[in-house]
Amino acid sequence: METRIALIGIIVENKDSVEKINGILHEYGEHIVGRMGVPYKPKNVSVISVIIDAPNSVISALSGKLGMIPHVNVKTVYSKINEPLEMQD
Repeated sequence: METRIALIGIIVENKDSVEKINGILHEYGEHIVGRMGVPYKPKNVSVISVIIDAPNSVISALSGKLGMIPHVNVKTVYSKINEPLEMQD
């Protein structure tokens, strides 16, 4: 099945949502390439970046589930290419 690389940006406005976020990300763990979370205390939010390599339907499902969690904002950016290009020197 054809996959794409995507970056899912998550802003968490309430720490009570973190457990649900981690549970959903765990469900999709086989597709996750990496993730980074940064707490931003002056605004009392956390920002999470998730890199995923998966079929479009999986990326959309993950983004949708995350976006339904209260106090969580999600945006997804897709790569323009579906297959990796050979590295150039």
